Amino acid sequence: MSTLMPHALSLVARPLAARHRSVALLLLGALSLGGCRETRPKGEGPYAELVADAVPKIERELGLTFKTPPKLETRSHDAVAKFVMKQLTSERAKKQLEGQQSVYRVLGLAPDTLDLGALLQRLLEEQIIGYYDPATKVLYVAEGASKALLPQTVTHELVHALQDQYVKIDSIQAAGDDADRQGSAQAILEGQALFTQLLADPNSGPMLKMPGGWDRIRDVIRDGQTGMPVFASAPRAVREGLLFPYLGGADFVRRFVEKRPIKELLTDLPISSRQILNDDAYFTADKSLRNVPLTVTLPAPSAGTVIVSNTFGEFETRLVLVQHLKDEQLARRGASGIHGDRYAAIRLPQGDAVAWASVWDTPVDAADFMDLLADAIRLRYELAKSKEPLGVTTRRLDVPVGKHHAARTVTLSVQQRAGHPVVFFLDTPAGVSTTLIDPAKLVIGR
Repeated sequence: MSTLMPHALSLVARPLAARHRSVALLLLGALSLGGCRETRPKGEGPYAELVADAVPKIERELGLTFKTPPKLETRSHDAVAKFVMKQLTSERAKKQLEGQQSVYRVLGLAPDTLDLGALLQRLLEEQIIGYYDPATKVLYVAEGASKALLPQTVTHELVHALQDQYVKIDSIQAAGDDADRQGSAQAILEGQALFTQLLADPNSGPMLKMPGGWDRIRDVIRDGQTGMPVFASAPRAVREGLLFPYLGGADFVRRFVEKRPIKELLTDLPISSRQILNDDAYFTADKSLRNVPLTVTLPAPSAGTVIVSNTFGEFETRLVLVQHLKDEQLARRGASGIHGDRYAAIRLPQGDAVAWASVWDTPVDAADFMDLLADAIRLRYELAKSKEPLGVTTRRLDVPVGKHHAARTVTLSVQQRAGHPVVFFLDTPAGVSTTLIDPAKLVIGR
């Protein structure tokens, strides 16, 4: 987990988070609403005075105490950058980035020219400050970091150090086959760190407790994007996915503390973005009544090689819809009711294909999603609107060669599997069998 300035980005939070080790960009400068006094370290270690000042505030706000004293060290900016770059260039990370890039390109969430790994590297080079490393249990701050940002940087990363003494951050980061669940846990870690950082700050703390204060702070974070040229130029899905762990996570933490003691949060993490986004999916009188996603297992494709397989969940499903519909309300409506999903990117000689199966609460939810997804795909490929008969359960879109894409075939269908309505989506290069993945062989379970 790392703090970089100045945006709230996590390269392992949604939608990229949950794919490799945590590296984050956090908007600190725009939240520094007042001046920062000069501090002279006392005691041992760099920034000892800042640590001594922050620790009791953090323990008070989280209702937890440090089991062992936190460690803080300084590193050269080059050393910090080298560490972060290593996370992006490992064989595992490169494979995950390649798969995610393929999915983004096929779904039209990013242009075919996007090099996702290079984009993330530019983001880091633009904004790095420091990080907490759960492997060494040390908080590292880059030498020469802005004095105005140090109190917030140290506080944020100290929260991660405390979290790591109660939950195993490394374990959360390593579980990558369910990105929705992993990203939701990541959102709590980052959201709690941001929320605590704001509460501990003498300027933002009082504002946060005022009516509408959180909304104002959230707007400040979002508005700060314009000052970051690399971040501002990134595709919308990348920007929103990287902001979600902080803004979505902090908003959940804010609601949590209104209902339950904050010290209970780390022992009862949400397991899906649906639980984070919807109170009725998590805050139930009986935990057994919570919405728990069903697992979806895709059968092996009849051709090609699966280069990535993972879950979207409600939040990323929204991103898929809003990218082309350009309507936040429609996207929220279309993604609500999702009860589990899995997608796969498949590499073929003709090009990459994406298969995606999603389970829904009701047949109405499934039909609504299929209609909106069909509209989104039509807009994505600039196809004329077709008139489908009411209640149609299968659609096929034959996409001719376009300026930015080869000929494609897209099929959508609503089916019943294991007593649940399922929407199956397949986007392939033209000429590839529409039974590349047989939806009859989908497995739905707990």
